[in-house]
Amino acid sequence: MLKNHLKIAWRNLKRHPLFSAINILGLSIGLASAFLIYFWVTDEYKVDSFHINGDRLYQIMEKSTENGIVRIHDGTQGPLSEALEKDVPEVENAVTVMDLGKEGMGLTFRNGLKNFKSEGLFAGKAFFETFSFPLLYGSPADVLLNKESIVVSENFAAKLYGSATKAIGKSLEYEMFGTVQTGLISGIFRNLPGNSTLQFDYVATKQKFVEDLWTNGLIWNNTGPQTYVLLKPNVDIAAFDVKIKHLIDKYAEYNSFTLFTRKFTDTYLRGNFENGVQSGGRINYVRLLGFIAVLILLIACINFMNLSTARVSSRFKEIGIKKTIGGTKKVLITQFLSESVLLTYLSLVLALVLVIALIPLFNFVTGKELGLHFNPGEIIIILVITLMTGLISGSYPAFYLANFSPLAALTGKLQKIGSVINARKGLVVFQFMASLVLIISVLVINEQVQYALNKPVGYEREHVISFDLEGKAYADTRVFFEELDKIDGVVSLGAISESIISEEGGFSTYGLEWPGKKEGTEIDFIVRKVDEHLIKTLGIEIAEGQGFARELGAREMYLIPNQEAIKLMGIKDPVGSKVNLWGEEKTILGVMKDFNTASVIKQVSPVIFTYSPNQMSMAILKLQSGMEHKALKQIEAAYTSFNPGYEFNFTFLDQTFEQQYLSEKRILSLGRYFAYLAVFISCLGLFGLAAFDTELRNKEIGIRKVLGSSAVGILKLLSTDFIKLVLIAIVIATPIAWYLMNDWLSQFAYRISISWWVFVISGLAAILTAISTISFQVIRAAIANPVKSLRAE
Repeated sequence: MLKNHLKIAWRNLKRHPLFSAINILGLSIGLASAFLIYFWVTDEYKVDSFHINGDRLYQIMEKSTENGIVRIHDGTQGPLSEALEKDVPEVENAVTVMDLGKEGMGLTFRNGLKNFKSEGLFAGKAFFETFSFPLLYGSPADVLLNKESIVVSENFAAKLYGSATKAIGKSLEYEMFGTVQTGLISGIFRNLPGNSTLQFDYVATKQKFVEDLWTNGLIWNNTGPQTYVLLKPNVDIAAFDVKIKHLIDKYAEYNSFTLFTRKFTDTYLRGNFENGVQSGGRINYVRLLGFIAVLILLIACINFMNLSTARVSSRFKEIGIKKTIGGTKKVLITQFLSESVLLTYLSLVLALVLVIALIPLFNFVTGKELGLHFNPGEIIIILVITLMTGLISGSYPAFYLANFSPLAALTGKLQKIGSVINARKGLVVFQFMASLVLIISVLVINEQVQYALNKPVGYEREHVISFDLEGKAYADTRVFFEELDKIDGVVSLGAISESIISEEGGFSTYGLEWPGKKEGTEIDFIVRKVDEHLIKTLGIEIAEGQGFARELGAREMYLIPNQEAIKLMGIKDPVGSKVNLWGEEKTILGVMKDFNTASVIKQVSPVIFTYSPNQMSMAILKLQSGMEHKALKQIEAAYTSFNPGYEFNFTFLDQTFEQQYLSEKRILSLGRYFAYLAVFISCLGLFGLAAFDTELRNKEIGIRKVLGSSAVGILKLLSTDFIKLVLIAIVIATPIAWYLMNDWLSQFAYRISISWWVFVISGLAAILTAISTISFQVIRAAIANPVKSLRAE
């Protein structure tokens, strides 16, 4: 029976090659889109999933209340991991991790005369026992026991010594904060997978970091590193959170933080918090693209339904005869579903070809390394998705056709059933409505991203470069800057302790006291140490008072906050006011206008600049427009001459700023491409409905032409119905798109207002696209010889 159904299905496909080709094309595009998005979504869910004990691995988070707003911090106290292991028996391992890459810092390693800049971690001794980063050489329990130990990746070992085997046991010099340290390579770990949120080339010891490089890490009142715990099996996480909530109070005399846990695998997808509550994150993009995949596949299925039912009149007699000779409804449904599934599996072949052809472009847009591997699990998923698509696509035509009565089918009276026509029109309206929602969303997202990139942020970022100060350039910055100042094309130059752009905020403090500070007030001030030229170089405006100057006496006793900091402190006449920072009295020299240290998703942060010209780790240079290339060559020559053995690596500040919007830009690109595909598939459905309508009204058109109707009149008559469908889709899509985009924009501290022209442009584009799609069928019907249509009847 199945063989017979498939044979009939194949004959029907060959009998109507144009409609079969359109069906296959629509379904193959829908399937290819769904497969690509499926690969992307599954890859997103795989991030950090490779850790063997991932179900027991958690990150310790801190919660504080500042000005009535609950804030969440992933930075914790340096001694916290030891306290957790000592005081909480549910903890199997607790590890402190200082991620230098996250802080925008790296170490410069020295191997003979060569220096290699690299990013990595300082971590507690149980790091490789807690996380599943396999070691090629060394034991997880032993590689970080020695204070001077360093574990490096196999690629970094090969870069330093030619091969991993040659690196074991070798001593290694590295520079940090202007000091040269010596380490011993105690282990080699395998190169990290791309789906790890922790990315590093080396792991040095926490002991080394807090004892020799950052002694403040031993003090409970300082935060910074991340703390991770591996819990023992079957621990009740809710009870555990209650137990550790006030742990810091036991050790810190003044504490405003409470503790709770976040599952480590949630770091990537569910990293956002809103007023202390976990509120999604990248998972929102995963859900969005998953929804788009389902929507495109549904549009393709609807397109198939329309094209199938458009040709139903040619099968009335077939259905009537089969029912007359005893064909049951079940047999007919099976036959029509078999046809649909066969056509869908034929579409699968083209879909896989499209996937293979498009996956390099898809990877370029998403920044991933996806591929079609045809492993058993992947094959099963592809076949199941295809089968479900075929069954959904064929469901309406199958049940619709199987319900015909034999007499009605043989007489052909069913062509006049209005409910069926209305159902097809409703499906087309849905297709265009869904496509319009996608198009409007893409336009709004694009407008918001462009607004974020072009919005004044309070400092200049065009033609501005930054690079790390190391070696002699760090030790003798002033002399080095005198050399750079002589270069043509260097407009101005300054120095800062770390990047002014930091999504995490970078170095910050609660340790500021001022007159009139209310008891219990906690404000986290971002702190940057700068020289006297930094403010001018970045073009930061001084709202009142003055900036740092070399001729000022005791310059280290001054600081300059921004307007947001003054607002939060509540100081009315700030210039000249005395404040206390870390136990030292300082004078407010001036007040800067507000500027963004992070993306415009977040509010402006309170910022304080302090003057410390001898502790600068980053140079900021403003270059003359049009002379960047020439100036950079001379800057590199001056750097390598002044600092032999060190590589000159720079970044443009505007590029660093744009990196904050990389996820939004990638989602925007994907959304744009898939919106185009949705519109294309919808047009195929509209083409099918136009073909059906002109076929259904063939006799009417012939009579109208015989009675004197012109081709233009016929054209207007047939086009009006289709334009009405698109207008209905526009009316439905507009409020839906407005609601969805308004909700999405609510996450931004600074956002656009949704422009009316977005809806007008999208609506006009839909109307023009619809007219272009149906024009071929409508014009052909309008100019056809009426004698042929009447004779055919």
